[in-house]
Amino acid sequence: MSDNHSESHLMTDCDIAIIGAGPAGTVAAKFLRDAGLSVIVLEAQTFPRFVIGESLLPHCMNVLERAGLLDAVEKAGFQHKNGAVFERGSLYQSIDFRENFEDTGWGTTFQVQRSRFDHILAQTTIDAGVDIRFAHKVTDAVLRDGDCTLDYENDSGQTGRIRSTFVLDASGYGRVLPRMLGIIKSSQSTERRALFTHLRDHISDPDYDREKILITVHPVRPEIWYWLIPFSDGTSSVGVIYPDQDPEFDGLDDQAIFDRLIGDTGLGPLLAKAEPTRPLNAIAGYSAQSDTLFGDGYVLLGNSAGFLDPVFSSGVTIAMHSAELAAKALIARHNGQAVDWDADYAIPLNRGVETFRSYVDAWYDGRLQTIIFNQPDDDTKLKRMVVSILAGYAWNLDNPLVSKTDRYLEMLHDLCDPS
Repeated sequence: MSDNHSESHLMTDCDIAIIGAGPAGTVAAKFLRDAGLSVIVLEAQTFPRFVIGESLLPHCMNVLERAGLLDAVEKAGFQHKNGAVFERGSLYQSIDFRENFEDTGWGTTFQVQRSRFDHILAQTTIDAGVDIRFAHKVTDAVLRDGDCTLDYENDSGQTGRIRSTFVLDASGYGRVLPRMLGIIKSSQSTERRALFTHLRDHISDPDYDREKILITVHPVRPEIWYWLIPFSDGTSSVGVIYPDQDPEFDGLDDQAIFDRLIGDTGLGPLLAKAEPTRPLNAIAGYSAQSDTLFGDGYVLLGNSAGFLDPVFSSGVTIAMHSAELAAKALIARHNGQAVDWDADYAIPLNRGVETFRSYVDAWYDGRLQTIIFNQPDDDTKLKRMVVSILAGYAWNLDNPLVSKTDRYLEMLHDLCDPS
């Protein structure tokens, strides 16, 4: 990365520069600004903008509350969410997030159109005094703790440079710094593909619960699954995850694949009257991670550091948790305390990420599907432990499913396996 700089550039200084104004960027910025640090956020896009990752987990509410952002979210009228329903053929399991292992914390959350949700977080953060600059794309970076520079170009073609003591990369799938630094690697051997859209759902089934995300598993191929996320305005987000380059779908375009896979499940009749409100979109190779979470003068947040899989809606939760951890470390340093980025950020963040990773792996190899679809109906301590992870509480080491994830997953599988 070059350090060329012409006199036509504009110079601006701040304590912390943040790349990206999504949930990770705005949560970090709000914490930092409230602690008295000056923050500039560079966001490549203009808001509102479409993005998926629309089903929050209850753990998000705790972070939003501590950041002073929850009130604005609660006033927005988003769809209330209290759990998840899992279906596969005749198999059915409803999970209530309020029946969790936690002593404190939220048990409910929201399903959100991310265009509105992210815009609300950004505007509330701006109102708190954070300088967010939309349509500002980072083009170069020189990173050195205490003296970092970010070069940018805005949508008018004007270039500029920001100098800061430290940089947080919250650029999500853009992964600005990982791409510049060459530290991205694929995190899965099987590449998966997502097809998704928004619909005016017109669901009239009286048994359908709009307060829960519906996760449907293909009746024959359990590695294929679907989400149905209802919103408060009568629309829904609908998507399907299936193996990329699957020969079964050779010669079919995306719409034909989507229609065929939806028709293979109960989603077909449930959405029989649905009308699309957005074109069908596709994402492939979405799961990636970075070799490191931090370096000289920078830290990676959320999807910029890595993304696992959409199956348990962990993306925004990990993003917000990482933002709070990083902000706490920077605030401590601002107050004269020593910070060890490995001990204070990477290790504690990875505890929860690895818990989610074990759950994702167990989902696709079938163990977790066996656990979910064969859970006892009675309220057991083990069931509450599972629900806590699904509610996003993947960092609570008092929960054995966090502290000894793989061991307890095996034990639960053996207990729930009907064979």
